[in-house]
Amino acid sequence: MFESLASFFYIILYQPLFNLLVLLYNYIPGRDFGLAIIFLTLIIKTILFPTSVKAVNSQRNLQKLQPLMKEIQDKYKNDKEKQAKETLELYKREKINPFSGLFLALIQLPILIALYQVFWEGLNPKKLSTLYGFVLNPGQINPFFFHIVDLSKPNLVFAILAGLLQYFQTKMLLPGKNQKDDNKGKGADFSQIMQKQTLYFFPVFTVIILLNLPSALGLYWIISGLFSIIQQYIIFKKNEQIEKAKN
Repeated sequence: MFESLASFFYIILYQPLFNLLVLLYNYIPGRDFGLAIIFLTLIIKTILFPTSVKAVNSQRNLQKLQPLMKEIQDKYKNDKEKQAKETLELYKREKINPFSGLFLALIQLPILIALYQVFWEGLNPKKLSTLYGFVLNPGQINPFFFHIVDLSKPNLVFAILAGLLQYFQTKMLLPGKNQKDDNKGKGADFSQIMQKQTLYFFPVFTVIILLNLPSALGLYWIISGLFSIIQQYIIFKKNEQIEKAKN
């Protein structure tokens, strides 16, 4: 069973990503490994764009529903079954899938694992012998980005940048400070506490993880974060224009 899953993962994710990376590396002027990673990241993010848009909109709409969800929690605080039923009815009425963000994460996680293996093992000249027949074997891959950063080794600057971008990307999805706090005098709401913990936990976790991995993965994380921030900004602006037009 495990061997079948490993084989499936190798054929469906690792091999295509590895071959695409080498293909980009071959055709980029100067064969800059960093630029190849940037282009690979943009291709992946473009493919995932429709799913990302749905996840961002769903997450943003969930934040807007927090006051209504709080009302349901307070109204049925002694009836968890009724509380869950009313919450699901609210999601259905507002046409929101609370699991869309999780679905996107489940898609991205295998890609991250595959890229880790590509960046960790793919630089080995022996691995280049497993390329598709139509992909030129470059003999070896120069791991440097602009002849400055060795992407085969961890990089503190890349790790911190990735963490900061993760922070801003998460912060954009949280409610604005102008929203009224319904819990003043009653203690902090559990969801708000979790949001704040998420805001700081994931960036710190990102930095810690990337400090022990090839900075090629850090570069992927940075470009992916920048892409997501720009994407979220465009989505939010578009939604604001739609809401203004309705009003």
